[in-house]
Amino acid sequence: MELNKDHVTSENDKAQDPNPRFASEGCSVLLDVNDGDRLVFARLSGGATLKIGNTKYSLKPLIGAPFGSLFQVETGDDGSSLLYRILPIKKESSSNNVTEDARDNRELIDNNESQNLTEEDIEAMRREGAKGDEIIEALIANSKTFDKKFQLSQEKYKLKKQKKYAPKVLLRRPFARSICEAYFKKYPARIGFLRIDALSLLLTMANVTAYSDVLVVDMVGGLVTGAVAERLGGTGYVCNTYKGNSPSSVDMVRMFNFTDKVKERIVQSSINELSSPKTASPEEGVCSAEVNINDSSTCDVVEEVSVTDNTVAESKSTKAPKVGRGAKASKEAVEMWKENGFSSLIMAAQDQDPWSLAKDVLPLLSYSAPFAIYHQYLQPLATCMHNLQQGKMAINLQITEPWLREYQVLPSRTHPHMQMSSFGGYVLSGIRISTT
Repeated sequence: MELNKDHVTSENDKAQDPNPRFASEGCSVLLDVNDGDRLVFARLSGGATLKIGNTKYSLKPLIGAPFGSLFQVETGDDGSSLLYRILPIKKESSSNNVTEDARDNRELIDNNESQNLTEEDIEAMRREGAKGDEIIEALIANSKTFDKKFQLSQEKYKLKKQKKYAPKVLLRRPFARSICEAYFKKYPARIGFLRIDALSLLLTMANVTAYSDVLVVDMVGGLVTGAVAERLGGTGYVCNTYKGNSPSSVDMVRMFNFTDKVKERIVQSSINELSSPKTASPEEGVCSAEVNINDSSTCDVVEEVSVTDNTVAESKSTKAPKVGRGAKASKEAVEMWKENGFSSLIMAAQDQDPWSLAKDVLPLLSYSAPFAIYHQYLQPLATCMHNLQQGKMAINLQITEPWLREYQVLPSRTHPHMQMSSFGGYVLSGIRISTT
């Protein structure tokens, strides 16, 4: 009977929650401008705007569009600039069929005299309602050196002009991978230089599965907390623990667009509460350490993660409605975890010594529970591993260095990317055992 009741409740919640495949008003989105040149987090609303170049564009056309939709900047009939949704057309690009070409760029001189069109001519075309593709064709037709360029140089020229005169915006859904990649490109220090492969390794080595009770020490902005909650899918619990009276910020959890069912499974409790023999009363000062994972009334919900340093995007900040606060772990749950322990542990604390935290949180795990500890540097994890071995607190201890290499895959030009990350931190994993 209990299973049937849960099933009915789940169906009701599913009916009330918006379709996660479509961008609804008030949800967080990740805007990919010009194929990764700029990445912008925004909260959709009727008044939200995105600045591309010197022009602001309304984000209202994105409301109701499915994630993965592609938008292009076009000039309307009244001369205003708008974002129009376009369908990607698969074209047979000449760059995929590299042929023998006797042309090269040795005889070309960059003296700014190869283009007959002036900026005034281009602005006049825009005022007349010319689309971006038409401007690009006009630039190619009026270029003195385009026909002399090598085949691949022509493709690069078209791409460069497309990004300037016909920029495209890809509507992406924020989830663990896209959020981690966006922050790692520009602001890696905010997430402790945690790369996507290291995050995946943490979830795997900690054996995060459905109906697990995962203890998390998250000091990377809430990325780990959100990733664990995303994998649990509304089952089990993710408990964010901390030292002292106030937890670390977990603002990134708001970007995941979690349903109320998933948010109820994200709780927080201090290490003292979880380890003390007596449950603290809710009237004590520890209640002031609640984590606000829904209220964005004190911060902007439009945040830019720009890949290029010389590009500054400004988006109109909108305030999300105040929904509620992240729940504090109930007395019943705390007592259950004290008796049975957590099923796994993940630590990502860049500013803390791993051993000083591990010796306090490892006793909170059940016996034979796996754990995974991330740190940017090797030596703190080596010291922690040595102390765990000396104290006979864990077995199967190992330190793993994740390794990731991205490739460009094109005919006759398959090679690693020219610019990529060469370092992804280290992960210490093991299984907790009884010391008695």
